[in-house]
Amino acid sequence: MKQDRVSINRTTKETDIKASLKLYSGEISHINTGIGFFNHMLEALAKHSLISFDVECKGDLDVDFHHSVEDVGIVLGQLLRDVLYPTNNIERYGDSVVVMDEAAVSCALDLSNRAFLVYENFSEIGKVGEFDVELVEEFFKAFAFNAGITLHLTKMRGKNTHHVIEATFKAVAVALRRALKQNELIGMPSTKGSL
Repeated sequence: MKQDRVSINRTTKETDIKASLKLYSGEISHINTGIGFFNHMLEALAKHSLISFDVECKGDLDVDFHHSVEDVGIVLGQLLRDVLYPTNNIERYGDSVVVMDEAAVSCALDLSNRAFLVYENFSEIGKVGEFDVELVEEFFKAFAFNAGITLHLTKMRGKNTHHVIEATFKAVAVALRRALKQNELIGMPSTKGSL
């Protein structure tokens, strides 16, 4: 597993993204997607996972936020996959329950190099500020499938949409941090001999 910073530039007709990522870092992340609430969620993801990433996204926000949110998920997933696999000496599995006031969200994940997303009990609709709530699932789908992560997210309770979404991002961050914990006794974290 690489310890250095990896970078990517991805340009489509809808977005132009420059991003970099580094594991096990206390460095401050620099995030500018043009979407204030999304920036806030990505900052929480970086802070609580101890994964430093810089993201500069110029997207077609005049259309809507979907392309930018999904494409940032793709890029961050690709960067994580690039730095992770092949992997050794990590816990591989991680889980967490994060509460934010009345909201509680659980995350269980496997750094398996096999992509899957379970997204259960989230019924929030509408917007937080200008951010479309339905884009949370789109982000995590793009992230998980491009990173090769099996990701299970479950809303346990919560009424305030902002709290539910923030608890979701933080739950993923904490589970990632735990799954990435280094453990030399594990060696290759698979009985197959490779991930």
